Amino acid sequence: MHPVIALVAQRFVLGLLLLFAASALIFAGTMILPGDVAQSILGQSATPEALENMRRELGLNEPALQRYFSWLFNALQGDLGTALTNGRDIAESISKRLGNTLFLAFWAALISVPLAIFLGLLAVRYKDRWPDKLISAVTLASISIPEFLIGYVLMFFISVRLGWFPSVAMVNDSMSILERLNAIALPVTVLTLVVLAHMMRMTRAAILNVMQSAYIETAELKGLSSFKVIYRHAFPNAIAPIVNVVMLNLAYLVVGVVVIEVVFVYPGMGQYLVDHVSKRDVPVVQACGLIFAAVYIGLNMLADIISILANPRLRHPK
Repeated sequence: MHPVIALVAQRFVLGLLLLFAASALIFAGTMILPGDVAQSILGQSATPEALENMRRELGLNEPALQRYFSWLFNALQGDLGTALTNGRDIAESISKRLGNTLFLAFWAALISVPLAIFLGLLAVRYKDRWPDKLISAVTLASISIPEFLIGYVLMFFISVRLGWFPSVAMVNDSMSILERLNAIALPVTVLTLVVLAHMMRMTRAAILNVMQSAYIETAELKGLSSFKVIYRHAFPNAIAPIVNVVMLNLAYLVVGVVVIEVVFVYPGMGQYLVDHVSKRDVPVVQACGLIFAAVYIGLNMLADIISILANPRLRHPK
């Protein structure tokens, strides 16, 4: 078997095992949460008989292992269960919320990824000069400040003081694409600032590491311009670590938007999860956790596969 095919298959199997382990941790974590699901549904005035009937109806009296495999088998078939608080189908409720989260993450990625790579190349081109120092200082500051604080600061100055964009990012199906973009302008800006810094610094570090190679010195001796050496020779050979950090940040854009969605009251997966955690709606929490885990593991697995394919030693073994 070709080494590339073997490594890709290995990463794929490892990703499935990690997802299986994550599903077990999610289920176990929701089971050990304090409180009683039946009590939270029926209220404090419920009788012991009513509580017992509710537990039996929800299957809470069954062994935990049996409940876990039943839940996992149903989830693999697309049946995420029914929300305890409103009786709605979870998969149907999540589909629209997930679409909103992916819409937000897509526009943040569309801005942050090209900008991060460009700033990384620019920082390498002017290494140890004022553009490099300015870019590094700004990105280091954005990494150090919590995203919720950036969100509230932008909300105060841009929305409240200047009135350029709405402070609450409410979207619905009746809105046009321009109206939706106007509504998500502030959360997209915050997400861009958060992930941009990490990707830019990793791009800079990866290219600088490649710049120490002998073939880079040869290219410089041939009289090629500094930017051409960086762009045509150093950047393609630094693509593997850059792809890894880009994928990690894309995973954060989908999985780590919980805080941003709560700050801007955005109707996405994060807001949906927080609302039902407070209500102790276990099936919803399990479903959201499983989807977040699948997205995070899937993007990391994709990063590993791209890194394997970008390695010429594996593509062309001797």
